[in-house]
Amino acid sequence: MDERERTEIVAKTADPAKRSTLGVILAGGEGRRMGGADKALLPLAGKPLLAHVMARLLPLVGEAVLSANGDPARFAGFGLIVLADPLPGRLGPLAGMLAAMLWARTARPAIRDILSAPVDTPFLPPDLLARLAAARAATRQPIACAASRAREHPAIALIPVTLADDLARWLAQGERRVGGFLARHGYAVAAYEGDPFLNINTPEELQNQARDLAP
Repeated sequence: MDERERTEIVAKTADPAKRSTLGVILAGGEGRRMGGADKALLPLAGKPLLAHVMARLLPLVGEAVLSANGDPARFAGFGLIVLADPLPGRLGPLAGMLAAMLWARTARPAIRDILSAPVDTPFLPPDLLARLAAARAATRQPIACAASRAREHPAIALIPVTLADDLARWLAQGERRVGGFLARHGYAVAAYEGDPFLNINTPEELQNQARDLAP
């Protein structure tokens, strides 16, 4: 899919909330607990983890990008624009969020927010964008993040692109914590029952989920 086709798809997205939101799948980690494996490409129930997250995230947004370092050619079959961290040093999920914000600001000026999700969270709920947007509006906070089982998930968040410059400064100061950046600006929480934000960190967890999904 070339750039013209991507632009046409975004323009035809009917829902204004979707059209103004860019999804970013965070896959810039080193996968240490997976033995250094590329998490995005690990198979779960016959599909890479990345494909699972795409299937859940793409219906919620006008377009999605992938935050990943290294050779982008390994993701050629997924049809996503791949964004490397804009700053050196592997600074964690915030660097991936910043990459998406900076890209949106120049390539998609109509985008107002990013909706971020790690590549190891394959069970994102279908009302994620709606619930985050509603929580943000109800509390008049600039940011919203998801929560489940009394635990917040700061990397699953709806964040305005206008915070890009402040995020760049935050990272330049040596800050790394996603929760710290959210607290810096104020955030709402969309709490869910169950655990739709289960993340897969180890080979054992991957095997367990594969068994649960088996027919």
